[in-house]
Amino acid sequence: MTLAILSALPEEQQGVVDLLTTHPARQHIRCGGRDFWCGHFASKSGPQPVVLALAGIGKVAAATTATVLVERFGARQIVFTGVAGGLGAGVRVGDVVVGSGFVQHDMDASPLFPRHEVPLYGRSEFAADAALTTQLHAAATQFCADVPGQLDAAVLARLGVSLPRVHQGVLIAGDQFVATAAESQALRDALPAALAVDMESAAVAQVCHDFGVPFAAMRTVSDRADATAHVDFPQFLSQLAAPYARGIMALLLQLLYKK
Repeated sequence: MTLAILSALPEEQQGVVDLLTTHPARQHIRCGGRDFWCGHFASKSGPQPVVLALAGIGKVAAATTATVLVERFGARQIVFTGVAGGLGAGVRVGDVVVGSGFVQHDMDASPLFPRHEVPLYGRSEFAADAALTTQLHAAATQFCADVPGQLDAAVLARLGVSLPRVHQGVLIAGDQFVATAAESQALRDALPAALAVDMESAAVAQVCHDFGVPFAAMRTVSDRADATAHVDFPQFLSQLAAPYARGIMALLLQLLYKK
């Protein structure tokens, strides 16, 4: 069963590419303007097929990439790893949010349909796959428990990260980079269950629902979705989000394939 790991940005994907074996050799494929890596993860039961995809930013890009993963590359499980702005109380920079459900915060077909409800689906929230999410949560918890021992202390101090925690709950997505306190408060008011906001996960969840493909997602919290959101983002991406993605995906693959 082919597992697909989807990322939005190149920095998040590179470390995960390095997890693939060189024997059999991994293969780089360009399709639809996007980059895919086909390869294998070494396990005790033999090489396991894995395809990595770089979606780019936004719901349309993410949905297109997820569709290609299923239709062309035969993905039968999809995991998304990326960054998000924290919304929920106690969700801090450096924490990880594992999605239990996914909502498009900018979906509004009212008055024909209730706000946030996806037309013709009769729902606003798409649920994560329970079994895959349990494994992802376990991998994130294991990784975060040892972050101080794995990452440079000076980097953690500079980014204000001490003892990261793992949260599980609703992730919301929209085609908007949330970068003011007023915007993040409006999201909290409209969707009080939301723990974090990104730009892709709910779109991928909808595609996976359509194809009957199990989906799980984790997001490293890079900011509190306010006026400071853009300040240290490049540094956070390369020095924290990238090693988080690699470390958590490595543990997830070990759990899935009992390495």
